[in-house]
Amino acid sequence: MSEAIAPAAEAKRWKDLRKRFLSALVLGPVALACIWLGAEPWTALIAAGGALLAWEWVHLCGLSTRRLPGLAVPVAVLAAGTLAVAEHARASLALLVVLWAVTWWQAARLRGPDRPGQPAGWLAAGVLYIGVAGISLIELRHDNEAGRANVLFLFLVVWASDIGAYMAGRFFGGPKLAPAISPNKTWSGALGGLASAMLVGLAVAAIVAPGGASRAAAVAAMLAVMAQAGDLLESWIKRRFDVKDSSALIPGHGGLLDRLDGVIAAAPVAALLAFLLGQGQPLWR
Repeated sequence: MSEAIAPAAEAKRWKDLRKRFLSALVLGPVALACIWLGAEPWTALIAAGGALLAWEWVHLCGLSTRRLPGLAVPVAVLAAGTLAVAEHARASLALLVVLWAVTWWQAARLRGPDRPGQPAGWLAAGVLYIGVAGISLIELRHDNEAGRANVLFLFLVVWASDIGAYMAGRFFGGPKLAPAISPNKTWSGALGGLASAMLVGLAVAAIVAPGGASRAAAVAAMLAVMAQAGDLLESWIKRRFDVKDSSALIPGHGGLLDRLDGVIAAAPVAALLAFLLGQGQPLWR
């Protein structure tokens, strides 16, 4: 009997691997192509992604993007992103904060006891959650000298963290990382994701701009920790909204918020580091 149960348990452990592979096969090449081709295709991708993420967030809050207050979220994200494209990063962040406050005010004014859904603060939080990440990704790629390398480094490290955490967690199991938030995540997965991210960070740095191996490993580790924190945050948000997935946008595998939670958390850290280092500097140099 136990011999019959073992294969079933093993199959259940890896049951979502095929879905993960197929979604990566579709989304990964599109992102990499836009990163490689330049700032314009990348900006178009970020605009489309920001609009879809905003749509998911508004629907999580039980509202529609076709009318206020839900419409305020994509408008705020895209307006701030437009300023970032025009090379006004600080102004775009300031505008984002203003529009966050306006969205909160609009939601509080238009929502009432006869309109069910999430409180006004949750709707407005989407402006900052999505908007700051979008501005960060635009700013990173718009550095003509180091933009391509830095965005590639960010995405490959975050993907490595996600894949390493999944594989190590499923293979080794063990104590849970945060059972109250995400019952499936383990400490072995977190350590596996960290190790994978550091190895990939070292490889990317060695290929793209050799030198600074210890710094590359440290930066990759920092981004991996942020990506895993973003994954946990997204799990907590979904528990708060009482949903399994952020949407059904990716057939059989949830929504963009589910797939980009690590990037959303790590991108602002990468952009801040790039700002501190100055124009034209790889993140690991």
